[in-house]
Amino acid sequence: MKLIQAKGISHSFDYELFKNIDFELNPSQSIAIVGKSGSGKSTLLHILSSFLKPKSGEVIILGKELDKLNDEQTDKMRRFDLGMIFQFHHLFKGMKAKENIDISSMLSNTIIDEKIAKLLEIDFLMEQKTSELSGGQQQRVSIARVLAKKPKIIFADEPTGNLDKDTAALVMKALKDYIKSQNAGLVLVTHDKDVASMCDEVYMLENQSLIKIK
Repeated sequence: MKLIQAKGISHSFDYELFKNIDFELNPSQSIAIVGKSGSGKSTLLHILSSFLKPKSGEVIILGKELDKLNDEQTDKMRRFDLGMIFQFHHLFKGMKAKENIDISSMLSNTIIDEKIAKLLEIDFLMEQKTSELSGGQQQRVSIARVLAKKPKIIFADEPTGNLDKDTAALVMKALKDYIKSQNAGLVLVTHDKDVASMCDEVYMLENQSLIKIK
C-alpha cells in the first residue's frame, strides 16, 4: 500500500500556487520538494499532511481518503501515524530533554528507542534542561520527540534550516535510518540542495507544476 497518493491537487490564494499535481510516497522512501520562496512548497506539504484542504483534488493517506474522514478520525491519524518536523523546535524550555520526548511517547503509547537518541547524538543530553542546550541540540531533541511516537509518515518543513552542514547530515542519516527500519516514509521541504540530494527522489515546484529532477 502506498503511504500517500495525491491526485490532481490544485490550490490558490489571491493567485494560483499550483494545479493538477500528482504525488505518491511509498514505504521506506524519502522525497524532497525544492523550489523558490513563495512557490508553494510549505502549502503543498500542509495539504499532503492533512492540515490544509486543497481547492481541488484528492489526497489519500495510508489508504484513507481525507475527504471521507471526520475530525476525530483525522485527529487520530495525526496523533498516531503522522510526524511533523519544523525549522523551529517548539520545546518546553523548563523541562529536560528526556521529558520533552517522553510527552510524545506517552501521547502515542510508545517508548523512546535508545537507538534514536544515539543516532541523533543526544543520548548524553537527556537529563539536561532544553534551555541549557544549543540550538542544534534542541532541534535534534525535537526530531527525537517526533520519532518517539513511531510515525508511519514524517513531514519535515526546513528541518535543517538552522543547522550546520555536519549536523544536517547527521539528522538526515537518522531520518533515513528510521524510515528504512520502520518501513515508513519521509516528505521533506528544503532550500538546501545538499539535504535534498540525500533523499531518494527530488521534485521541483516551479511554474505551478511539480517536476521530478532526481
